[in-house]
Order: sequence, then structure tokens, then C-alpha cells
Amino acid sequence: MSDFHYYEPSQGHGLRHDPFNAIVGPRPIGWISSKDAKGHVNLAPYSFFNAFCYVPPIIGFSSTGWKDSVSNIQETKEFTWNLVTKHVAEQMNMTSATVPHETDEFTISGLTKVASRKVDVPRVGESLVSFECKLTQMIQLQGADGKKADAWVTFGEVVAVHIDKSLIKDGVYQTAEAYPVLRAGRMGDYVQVRPDMMFEMVRPR
Repeated sequence: MSDFHYYEPSQGHGLRHDPFNAIVGPRPIGWISSKDAKGHVNLAPYSFFNAFCYVPPIIGFSSTGWKDSVSNIQETKEFTWNLVTKHVAEQMNMTSATVPHETDEFTISGLTKVASRKVDVPRVGESLVSFECKLTQMIQLQGADGKKADAWVTFGEVVAVHIDKSLIKDGVYQTAEAYPVLRAGRMGDYVQVRPDMMFEMVRPR
């Protein structure tokens, strides 16, 4: 029989580093561009991110603390998501720095702003895939006891999609050909998806 490390989160994990976000991983990165009502642009990565619905297509990210992205999206109801791949990973990491609200992360990371078509928020020009999104819901999380957590989930409907054509073959998007980078826990662990890592399992009928 396996020997399990058991713990109850409310009582502490008893390890050198909290394993929670390493166990639930790797996770796609929510690289979110937003703009406040005065026109200040923000670009920041969020490791709690995923897709939640096909029709309409909905994505969402969770922010620990009321950060600029959340504040901006509450004001303007729009944002973009940008795919993180190996060739922009270092620049993505630069945009995770804590800087004053007026600081433009596009500038400090050397990334290119490209105008979106359906929302008034720029996307990352160097990103191979971008989603333009409109806010659908913003929810403050809470525990089983009803106590509010210092975390907010922002959901957005994807209203426009930009895909580099090199990633489409025979009408199918090639996930691994983008070499996406995913968050893998601890303080700075990441994983890169490669074509040789892919395998297929067809759903039973």
C-alpha cells in the first residue's frame, strides 16, 4: 500500500513549500491585457486560468488580491488573453513585476501593442494566439464557511480570436506546434509542451 502525506490545508501542509499549485498543474497562463477608464494599459500573467464553456466561449482567471487587471476590467468590461510560448516567456515573466498602476508593462517588456478589432484593449503582437474578451461575470471567491477570500475570478466571453496561420494544418489548430508554456507550481517552475509529448485517446462512444 502507498504511503501518503496527509494534511488539512487549514492546519498547514507541513512541507517546505505549499504543494497545492504544483499538484494542480501544469496550468495554462492567463496573460491578460487590460485598460482602465483613463487609458492606462496593464499586462500581467495569472497562473489560475482556464477555459470554461464552448457556447459562448468563456475563459476566466483568478486574481489573488484586487489587482490592476481586475480593477481595469471592472471599469471597462473588456480584456485580451495572449498565449505564452517559449519565445515570449522571459517577457511574460517581466510583466509579473509589481509596478505602479500607471506603468505600461508593454514598454518595460519590449512587447508590441496591436489594436484589437472588437475591444478597445491591445493584444500582444508577439503572441501567436490572442483572444479578445468582454466581461461576463466577476465573482469574489469564498470558503465552505461562507467567509470571503481575497481572490476574484473574472470571466469573459471570447468575441474575437487571432491565430498565427502557421499553427493551423488541414483546418486543425496544432497545440504543440506553438510550444506553449504552462505554470507548474513552486516559485518559478514552468513546463513547455512539445510535439513529442503529445498522445491521443479517442473518447469511447
